[in-house]
Amino acid sequence: MEEETHVPGIPPAEAAADWTIDQRWDHYTPEEHATWDTLFARQAKLLPGRASEAWLRGLDVLKLEKPGIPDFAELSDRLMKLTGWQVVAVPGLVPDDVFFDHMANRRFVAGNFIRRPDQLDYLEEPDVFHDVFGHVPMLADPVFADYLAAYGRGGQRALGLDALKYLSRLYWYTVEFGLIAEPEGLRIYGSGIVSSFSESRFALDDPSPNRIVLDLARVMRTEYRIDDFQQNYFVVPSFDELLRLTVETDFAPLYNSLKQQEDIPVAALVEGDEILTRGTQEYARDRGWHGERA
Repeated sequence: MEEETHVPGIPPAEAAADWTIDQRWDHYTPEEHATWDTLFARQAKLLPGRASEAWLRGLDVLKLEKPGIPDFAELSDRLMKLTGWQVVAVPGLVPDDVFFDHMANRRFVAGNFIRRPDQLDYLEEPDVFHDVFGHVPMLADPVFADYLAAYGRGGQRALGLDALKYLSRLYWYTVEFGLIAEPEGLRIYGSGIVSSFSESRFALDDPSPNRIVLDLARVMRTEYRIDDFQQNYFVVPSFDELLRLTVETDFAPLYNSLKQQEDIPVAALVEGDEILTRGTQEYARDRGWHGERA
């Protein structure tokens, strides 16, 4: 289920006051570069026809096909020219206020370490492959780039409204595990899916999960799991609509309303859901997740 992260209140000795560190690109070993190349090759082969047009376009314009772990300085130079974003290295998870400040100012924080070769299929803490391969292509899309900056500003406000739980769920079900409806069908754009060999197939092909049109209040009430496949995926009709919802919604009264309502279990359908695909929920039942159906 959702978990609170416990991050020290002060940055480690090697980090600046804003928690950034040098990527130390020249310190990566041949084995680490080879791990990136292995992960990249299998995802790049799998994702055409599955990933969104925006993500595939970002992969191309940012030249991420270049062998080896990307140099953040080179990557940031390309991004700045496209959408004003840059990628900054951090030692791991950072405090919420630091995370939101970077995002609001178009700085995407990324871990500079990469998983071991025996961890190709799952790693709990985000590494450079998840952060760069999964997230950064979407930062080359002007509309989605504006959405993330708006989310960062919203996060700063949510901290003062004791509403971070609700806003975190929006991030989870869009930035990390979002789907988009394109003319050719549903496509993935969430970084947790595009960087995962198994979930990039499960999210679109498996009959178990529900696929539901995104509604802000519904998403913010919905619990999630960090350690397994999602059982509710939320679909946006376009990134323009996702941005519009974010910038035009007054979140303060929405948060107040959500605090009066019960959370929705990870595998549940509720009255009012606009269901694109009603899942069999076989995967959820196998794991003992019980959510009432609408």
